[in-house]
Amino acid sequence: MLGTFLITGGAGFIGRHLARELLAHGHRVRILDALVQQVHGDGLPDLPEGVEFIQADLRDMAAVSRALEGVDGVYHLAAEVGVGQSMYEIERYVSGNDVGTAVLLQAMIDKPVRRIVVASSMSVYGEGVYVDSTGLTHDRVRRDGGRMKQGQWNPVNPLGSELTPVPTAEEKPVDLASIYALTKYAQEQAVLIFGRAYGVEAVALRLFNVFGPGQALSNPYTGVLANFASRLANGQAPMIFEDGRQRRDFVHVRDVACAFRLAMERPGIAGHLFNIGSGRSYAIADVARMLADAMGAGLILPDILGRARSGDIRHCFADISRAREMLGYQPRYLLEDSLYEMAGWVAQMEAHDRGSEMRRQLEQRGLVS
Repeated sequence: MLGTFLITGGAGFIGRHLARELLAHGHRVRILDALVQQVHGDGLPDLPEGVEFIQADLRDMAAVSRALEGVDGVYHLAAEVGVGQSMYEIERYVSGNDVGTAVLLQAMIDKPVRRIVVASSMSVYGEGVYVDSTGLTHDRVRRDGGRMKQGQWNPVNPLGSELTPVPTAEEKPVDLASIYALTKYAQEQAVLIFGRAYGVEAVALRLFNVFGPGQALSNPYTGVLANFASRLANGQAPMIFEDGRQRRDFVHVRDVACAFRLAMERPGIAGHLFNIGSGRSYAIADVARMLADAMGAGLILPDILGRARSGDIRHCFADISRAREMLGYQPRYLLEDSLYEMAGWVAQMEAHDRGSEMRRQLEQRGLVS
């Protein structure tokens, strides 16, 4: 059934792709976005033709109420994004993410919708799931700061034995390692609690590392691939904390947009959480080298810092079995097949490298060790 959908934060990277996905399937789209300067610069990004746009802060109750008029469902994507920055701009993240969500939900009491789908984050897991040499699963792993200062980056079991990372499923207990993770968990849980209380179907998608054309190249707190691309486009080496062997799951933005559409359409999924990733893992240093090759900058090797950043985890990548089974989600755009497309897009853009500024901000506050 065709409908009208509100996307909060819809002028952002994922929101614009989601808007195109919805329009392509015949839906009507309304976007509410504050156009934060750190993300958007000084202008309005190119929005798909046919989108209704409202510029307003999500904490503006009157604007949010207007945006909800005649809406069948809400995609809640609006959020401040950045693990490192969240550790020193704490009020900004808690206010923007959690108070913003509270205002949206309160407005929905008088302007109810059928379903709300909220963008959560893999950051809520902290470390991913591991197994030891006996096959025993460890899902509450934390790294020892003393070992990390000695350059021993991988977590170990209580006896000091090495652990092997395995895919992380939704059942893993959360372990919040950053203010950003705390706010994303609060967002998803507030939406799910609201849904149960008010009879609104609520679904949460825990997104892994999203990449693709359209990502902000001048925001050092955005996705790692965009940060690498910005550095390389300016002839600079990508900066990598620790030793570069930490593993992540990279998922293409078009696959993420499809997952959001499916999460609004599929019956019988209210109250559920879903991992949205590729189901594959990649070492960060390998990703930097692959991107450099795609951009014709293969001689620029990554700068391996050998230092740890507060709030970072070692390994986490997605088990997407539940999304496959219940949403019909199937990633189509794998990282290794998509880097030349991204390189071509970067070549057409102006990228202001602010990676050194980000590192300096963290070091001044003692958040890099």
